[in-house]
Amino acid sequence: MPRLYQICVAHYLDETWNEWFEGLTLNRREDGTTLLTGVFHDATDVHNVLNKIRNLNLDLVSVSFREIAEDCDEVQ
Repeated sequence: MPRLYQICVAHYLDETWNEWFEGLTLNRREDGTTLLTGVFHDATDVHNVLNKIRNLNLDLVSVSFREIAEDCDEVQ
């Protein structure tokens, strides 16, 4: 079952970072963090993003998810 993930990093990622995190929505927050949001269908996809965050030396604040229905129209 797909899950909607929200991954928070302790950096303000401007629009130039969109290509690094293609398929995810980047929401820049007033506290200087960025929330990356998207639907993942398996753990490998999540780990790929987390590895990218690590390789870019970004500080990870939190990771959360919720189950979504297969037929849901939520956008990645």
